[in-house]
Amino acid sequence: MSGPATLDDAAAFRIRDDLALVQSVDCITPVVDDPYSFGAIVAANALSDLYAKGATPILALNLVGFPVRTLPLGILGEILRGGAEKAAEAGVLVAGGHSVDDSEPKYGMAVTGLVRPDRLVTNSGARPGDLLLLTKPLGTGIITTAIDRRKADDRAVKRVVEVMTRLNRAASDVMVAVGVDACTDVSGFGLLGHLHEMATASRLAAEVDLARVPVMEEVWDLACLGTVPEGSYNNRRYLERKVDWGSTTPEEQLVLCDAQTSGGLLIACPPDREHALLRQLGEVGVEGAAIGRMVLGTPGHIVVEREG
Repeated sequence: MSGPATLDDAAAFRIRDDLALVQSVDCITPVVDDPYSFGAIVAANALSDLYAKGATPILALNLVGFPVRTLPLGILGEILRGGAEKAAEAGVLVAGGHSVDDSEPKYGMAVTGLVRPDRLVTNSGARPGDLLLLTKPLGTGIITTAIDRRKADDRAVKRVVEVMTRLNRAASDVMVAVGVDACTDVSGFGLLGHLHEMATASRLAAEVDLARVPVMEEVWDLACLGTVPEGSYNNRRYLERKVDWGSTTPEEQLVLCDAQTSGGLLIACPPDREHALLRQLGEVGVEGAAIGRMVLGTPGHIVVEREG
């Protein structure tokens, strides 16, 4: 029902008329220093692919690479504990996995969920006039790069861990209840990279209002200092001819392209359901922000504005 043809977040396979299986996998290297927090971030990040489909995750398998000869196994134990406890928060059973001896720590999860076929949300169903809503602020890639370079203060570390470990479950439940046209989660390709995929799959163009995009406050100063991951630069280069940048600065462009880990959901919502969606998101503690719209135009093309 969905998969690589539209670069969707997860594969969905109908197994009977009233049930579909949804699967995804993700694996990353450490983005924070604390092993427990890293494990929790990995679980939230992997499960996000299922939440973007409107699916209920039920099962996960661990994927581990770890240098057993150079790092204490206690670190791995904390990583796995963080992943297991975050999965348990989501109601997901971690049923084993696989590990290899590797020169650098890596942790991921293969995740499985279920959804009713008539409630499956894809990234290809957006319609002209749909409003774009984002459920988490941008900047996790820039702040985690600052952590790696010892340029992030304790406040920034605490904030980015809170954002990355927050499950997208509540946002997913609300969007399914309200009814939306399309969704993707924002991860390694950045906000504009994933929006480009959604617009291309939906055969539409998109407009983004930079002034309305939520960004963690520490991010702007770090971006000006050049504390930006290589992935964000790669995203910016890839989108060079796919985006009309208007009057945006190089730093603003990099923030819009920042390679996220465990970012929010980017939802395409019919205009007549915007208020209900934002109200219900607020009621469950999710700060949704309307950041743009889907429009007729060259499929995949994005115009960045600054309307405020």
